[in-house]
Amino acid sequence: MEITAAIDLGTNSARLLIAAPQGAGDLETLVLKRVITRLGGGFTRERGISAAARDRTLSALHDFAREIERAGASRVRAVATSAVRDAVNGREFIDRVAAETGIRFEIIDGREEALLTLKGVVSGLGRSGDSLVFDIGGGSTEYTLASGMTPLFTRSLPLGVVRLTEGKGTVDAMDDKIRRELGGLMRELDNAGLGGFPAGAALIGTAGTATTLAAMDLKLARYDHRRVHGHVLLFPVIRDLFETVLPLAAEERLRIPGIEKGREDLVVAGFLITLRTMELFGFDRFTVSDAGLLEGLLTA
Repeated sequence: MEITAAIDLGTNSARLLIAAPQGAGDLETLVLKRVITRLGGGFTRERGISAAARDRTLSALHDFAREIERAGASRVRAVATSAVRDAVNGREFIDRVAAETGIRFEIIDGREEALLTLKGVVSGLGRSGDSLVFDIGGGSTEYTLASGMTPLFTRSLPLGVVRLTEGKGTVDAMDDKIRRELGGLMRELDNAGLGGFPAGAALIGTAGTATTLAAMDLKLARYDHRRVHGHVLLFPVIRDLFETVLPLAAEERLRIPGIEKGREDLVVAGFLITLRTMELFGFDRFTVSDAGLLEGLLTA
């Protein structure tokens, strides 16, 4: 039995999945870990990844390496996304990770990130119809229009929750950036003849923002992927949750079930991206997928 491991190193969190094949393409999860390391925290164009963010992330990756060794994984696929690919010291960072932990990361671009995410989402939900998948990360958001597992259009936008929260001083400034980027995406889709989504197309959200919104709606004191996966969120519900969260100080938001430590200052940007996506593309609901890039790595 070949045990495999996948690592998704994002701008806000690092995630590890170790699994064993069960036949017919199914996987048995042996280890699933997620650590908010905020690799993109304190990021600057001139210096790239900050020393504090580097050290936080290295600590989590040392732990992941021990888990991989304990499980006896014979194959490891590890990918780094927005923060590392944008950082002037990104290559230096992953070289240090390899030297200290033995984990060798591949830096993937936004398109490959989106396509791997599509594989994980579609296989996880078992969906065969038309869908628009959006993956809100810390440094970027990927949009993929697909028919089943076949991508029709994909684009990565610089709309990450860490990037927006740390880079824009006000909610209005974040909202303006989001509207401008999504307006450009809509024009691209129109020019490609894909502006009108097929009847019955579903909006599917994955990654931290989508799962956090589901956990908030479900009032989960402890995260439960079984309840979150496949949960449907209606636009009025999301809008009401946003209006509840917006006036609160960051520490007050932690009292709301579903918001975990490390996301309390980021949820506003995540809400804005979600709401504007639904408004501009005409969706009144979206389905949450707990599966995404991580699972896509093991099925690729």
